[in-house]
Amino acid sequence: MEAGPRDRPQQPPRGGHLPAVAGGEAEALTPDGPDDAEGGDGSQSTAPAAFRELRPPRKLRVWQLAPIVMLAATGSLMFAFPLAFEFGDGGPVVAMLGLLISCCAAGWGVMAARRVGYTWPGLPPRGSGRRPDWRYVGSYTAVVIVVVVLAVWRVARLR
Repeated sequence: MEAGPRDRPQQPPRGGHLPAVAGGEAEALTPDGPDDAEGGDGSQSTAPAAFRELRPPRKLRVWQLAPIVMLAATGSLMFAFPLAFEFGDGGPVVAMLGLLISCCAAGWGVMAARRVGYTWPGLPPRGSGRRPDWRYVGSYTAVVIVVVVLAVWRVARLR
């Protein structure tokens, strides 16, 4: 869920009037800026300006991503080149360990992304109460099954 403006306007400043500008009088503002249709002096409007708070979007920082990327890179290299990481007959074990480390890094990355509010396409944001689209869930499941089958086949070929 992306952070955006609040649904209610901010409270006007205490005293019920707008702060004075450089000319000495208070100006009324429309949502897109000063209202020049009234002659430019701004003294005819009496409604206080209501601004909405804008919060910056939450982002994944480098210090959050660096360990995830390093763990994923190490695991994928262990899976791709098990003989470079093991001397002897332990190639399949190292490949499966690399696959496990890569999957852990992927899960860690997904949970970090979810914590800052990102969602997968087709899946609703947390707490929205909506149901996920079954076509997206089915396609994600099919991709995971294909990757698992290919990984097991790759490790079985190492023997």
